[in-house]
Amino acid sequence: MAQINRVAFLRYPGGKQRMLNHLMQFLPKREQIAGRFVEPFVGGGAIFFALNPKRAVLADINPDLIDLYRGLRRFPERVWQIFRLFPPTKKAYYEIRNDPCQFADLAFRAARLLYLNRTCFKGMWRQNSNGQFNVGYGGQDRRWVINKDTLNEVAKRLKKAALKNNDFEDTIDACSGDDFLFVDPPYCPGEREIMNDHYVFHKFEYAEYKRLATVLRKAGKRGIKWALTTSSHADILRLFKGNQFRAVPRGTGKMPGILTYKSGEVLILNYRRDSNEEIF
Repeated sequence: MAQINRVAFLRYPGGKQRMLNHLMQFLPKREQIAGRFVEPFVGGGAIFFALNPKRAVLADINPDLIDLYRGLRRFPERVWQIFRLFPPTKKAYYEIRNDPCQFADLAFRAARLLYLNRTCFKGMWRQNSNGQFNVGYGGQDRRWVINKDTLNEVAKRLKKAALKNNDFEDTIDACSGDDFLFVDPPYCPGEREIMNDHYVFHKFEYAEYKRLATVLRKAGKRGIKWALTTSSHADILRLFKGNQFRAVPRGTGKMPGILTYKSGEVLILNYRRDSNEEIF
């Protein structure tokens, strides 16, 4: 397999950074995508940055996350300068976290959120009922894994992407036959649905999976190829019957940040891809 050109700057629950080697072998290469690469649940964007497509649409229902991407795309150097000046203390973390800075400019908001993401506990993305980030302090160890060059490379790749703060249905319905969809909704590996909002922006219940299955079925009828990563719970697999199912042999499982060889996750494709990997 060719070496994957990784760019990682964001810690994100359920991110695909550590399973790229497995997933990328089932996805088309950038030159094979005639239209756009589309992610309706962009999250940390691991697949987008690894694939580095010629054109893309990156969408998410979380407006703060999309603001972070927009800020980095437009002002990478300014975001870095603000990020590096935030104090390296637990007290400062909570002061910055508890001040939403809703009237600050885009670069400052992006730098603040990046700082919180790099220094919070295990990279969790949890928000209260008012939409305010409320994860506890995790330390400074992962803050300086990124640098100015990282953010400049992120900005360079994002210039090829349209950024949308959309519901997944709107994003998928706007796709055409030449587009390729990579779909990574919030899920708890092995479970039917997420019953609390501890690790994600909002709950993602079984009704949402049913809606997603309907939208993807319609997309397939329009000739759109898609790949979906999700829980291997039997009820979810039934929703996508008729597609190709492949086990994800190594993932985070039910414990965030802990790798396991029984991940409870599955890759679902609406196209054929030859491989010797285990099939459900």
